[in-house]
Amino acid sequence: MIELSIVVLCYHSGKSILPFFNQLEELLVEMAVDYEIILVANDFADSKDETKEIVKKLSASRTKVKTITKIKEGMMGWDMLQGMNASKGKYICVIDGDGQFPIESIQQTYEYIKTSTLDMVKTYRETRHDGLYRYIISNGYNIVFNILFPRLNSKDVNSKPKILTSEAYNKMELKSTDWFIDAEIMLQARKLNLRFEELPIVFKANISRKSFVKVSAIIEFIINLIKYRIKH
Repeated sequence: MIELSIVVLCYHSGKSILPFFNQLEELLVEMAVDYEIILVANDFADSKDETKEIVKKLSASRTKVKTITKIKEGMMGWDMLQGMNASKGKYICVIDGDGQFPIESIQQTYEYIKTSTLDMVKTYRETRHDGLYRYIISNGYNIVFNILFPRLNSKDVNSKPKILTSEAYNKMELKSTDWFIDAEIMLQARKLNLRFEELPIVFKANISRKSFVKVSAIIEFIINLIKYRIKH
């Protein structure tokens, strides 16, 4: 069994995925761990974005690298589920490929979960360099989340990397195909009484592209939270 699966969300990353991938590969070699990298670059049928071709070239000569480049049937949640469901590792880690989450946090979360009895280890963005707009949105969302679901006490629901044991992941019944997927993971952890901890990181600015988090996504977050609270 593979020790560690890294699911990298690459949607419209373009050439910026190259330095991220190189750093990730170097890190995993230094960690001396049996790993696989799953590059998820699903896209819409009419898209002219080059990311899927770039990741295919990265995997062509590397046995430890797999790609998922399907025609999209959902948004970020669908991509995450495609990658995590394809993972073969004892531990499954998911991270965005835009470089905002520090590469070294993968090693930090992995070493922490491996030497503990936890089901999941994730990060929280203690320091942020992505601007006031995103800071306000994120803080507001986490406040609403913890009001509606007070027993979880997560500092930063949407932060990555998230690393879970494959056993914990297989217990979850994840269905979200949109931006709600990170929250659903945390809510499933709450429902299943999974043990988790959060480690602090510095969140970087994204200089390669604009944020995909629009006002519509914020409204979607809140509506999904309220629906989940009513249902459960």
